[in-house]
Formats: sequence, structure tokens, C-alpha cells
Amino acid sequence: MKTIKAGTYRHYKGPLYEVIDTVRHSETNEWLVLYRPQYGERKLWVRPYDMFVETVEVDGQSVARFAWVSE
Repeated sequence: MKTIKAGTYRHYKGPLYEVIDTVRHSETNEWLVLYRPQYGERKLWVRPYDMFVETVEVDGQSVARFAWVSE
């Protein structure tokens, strides 16, 4: 089981997101992260777990796509 700490995360582009939990895709069993933006309509979204926790390159440096901020 893949888990993630619930709480507030900052996307590498700046916006804040509330991570709720990890969930599974009903057909593929892929692990997904359930989250919502802290702006706009605040609708729920899912993103593949591996993509959520990966690093991305920004200005030649490797940074977390989503960095944990607080509970």
C-alpha cells in the first residue's frame, strides 16, 4: 500500500493543495493521490501517486513536484 501524509502541499509552480488520502483505481489498481486545490472551486482531483511524489527539473535543479507544508 502506498501512503502519503495528509495535509497541505505546495506545487512547484506555487499554488497550495490539500492532500486527503491515497486511493486505488477500480480497474487498474493504480495508486492515486486524492487532493483539492486551496483556490478556485476547490473540486477534488486525483493524480497518479508516482507522479505526485516525483521530482521535476526547474531552472536546472531537481525539485519536488509537490512539497509538504503542514497538516
